[in-house]
Amino acid sequence: MNSEQLSERLKRVGEHVPKNARLADIGSDHAYLPCYLAKQQRIEFAIAGEVVKGPFQSAERQVRTEGLTDIIEVRMGDGLDVIRAEDHISTISIAGMGGPLIAKIVERGKIKANLAERLILQPNVHALAIREWAEQNGWKLIHEEILEENQKIYELLVLEKGTMNLTDQERLLGPLLMHEKSATFTKKWTRESTEWKRILQNLPDSDRPELAEKRQELEWKIKLVEEALQ
Repeated sequence: MNSEQLSERLKRVGEHVPKNARLADIGSDHAYLPCYLAKQQRIEFAIAGEVVKGPFQSAERQVRTEGLTDIIEVRMGDGLDVIRAEDHISTISIAGMGGPLIAKIVERGKIKANLAERLILQPNVHALAIREWAEQNGWKLIHEEILEENQKIYELLVLEKGTMNLTDQERLLGPLLMHEKSATFTKKWTRESTEWKRILQNLPDSDRPELAEKRQELEWKIKLVEEALQ
């Protein structure tokens, strides 16, 4: 992968960045996405944010090599700390992390997140955490995708300001993904349900409250998935 040829999952993220956006790409991984969009003249300005020194330096080198330092600023900082009010960021992208970590990043930087018009979030696991956060913080899903790349399944959630009231099943599986019910969706949730059943079978037969709670949670999630896949 490079800034000429993005991975399929990053390309999908890029497709949802509006024309002439001012983008903050958090956890930017060599700044490939902002470089790709800048060369396509799709963005006006971008921040490539990194929290670790090595990836930060790699992103700096990439932007310099591409000759894009007038459009892309590489900044080192934790999550949305890299964004300043004067940047007028309109779109924030965070890709390739777990859902709970992405939710933690946007919660911690909520004031800055709320200055943006669109969030493009691509968790590799536990998208439920993002849907819960969005529902509680005045964001609504305008688009969802699910895709498989290198034997990993990713979900893509595009959020804009608004309200939504999701059912438990929609929070877990994604309201738009449930409606579409693609082959990848079916594959992911069949696999998850099979794994939960395996864990359930191996749980010790005990009245300990934490085990009873775990058993109840697994049975509840299996039921939600099986209903959706019927």
